[in-house]
Amino acid sequence: MRHAQLILPAPAKLNLMLHILGRRADGYHELQTLFQFLDHGDELGFAVREDGAIRLHTEIPGVPHDGNLIVRAARQLQRQSGCRLGADIWLDKRLPMGGGIGGGSSDAATTLLGLDRLWGLGWDEERLAALGLALGADVPVFVRGRAAFAEGVGERLRPVELEEPWFLVVAPQVTVSTAEIFADPELTRNTPAITVRSLLAGEGRNDCQAVVERRYPEVRNALNWLNKFVPARMTGTGACVFGSFPNRGDADKVARQLPVTMPGFVAQGRNISMLHRRLETLVQGVNA
Repeated sequence: MRHAQLILPAPAKLNLMLHILGRRADGYHELQTLFQFLDHGDELGFAVREDGAIRLHTEIPGVPHDGNLIVRAARQLQRQSGCRLGADIWLDKRLPMGGGIGGGSSDAATTLLGLDRLWGLGWDEERLAALGLALGADVPVFVRGRAAFAEGVGERLRPVELEEPWFLVVAPQVTVSTAEIFADPELTRNTPAITVRSLLAGEGRNDCQAVVERRYPEVRNALNWLNKFVPARMTGTGACVFGSFPNRGDADKVARQLPVTMPGFVAQGRNISMLHRRLETLVQGVNA
């Protein structure tokens, strides 16, 4: 990334709960979920190109260059804004793919916000979030950068203030297909709607968890292991599972006991994403 003009984080997220209320006429599912960010994630570097080309210089195994959400996000922003500039992009990939912690969606959101700044477009958050929704249901929450209660397909966001505990996130070595989980006939699809007040009082679960545990023994094993120390839950459609701790020391102590077959990391929950904290420091630096 030594040639990058701008380097920004792409933080992970957790779904602290995920309820499925029903299936919509368009085939998507009506959801309620609670997002919180982690102070751990990927990192992207950007540099302006004058020839209009979009080049991602980091190869991701199994993901073609033009199909990568980073490239798609950059080209969509370029197209919709009419910008003639291009970008060289580098990715330091730290988050597992297919883990349910938002790696690809977060990378796309960081790309939108980073190139908006680098290209001098001046788009507001609302406009960038709307563009992000066309790329994926989770992209808007990363664009907005605030812990949120989400409804619809995850696009209707209401900011919330949550405690910011430490989490141990365990990443089973398996990629879970979101489409496969949502197509499973045994998936719960009739959970009654919950209020934010009930949610903040500690109610809620992950309706996808039982289906994933049945299909992926690696996820079930990780949940069973972590449950020996703290209540464990899966994030999104998996595969990552997590448990919360009151301080980093307690989380680190359990992390040191992880089996070699279960990689994981310790990170703190954040109500403001580290991407937005970084962008704020850049604005303050310019205005200083």
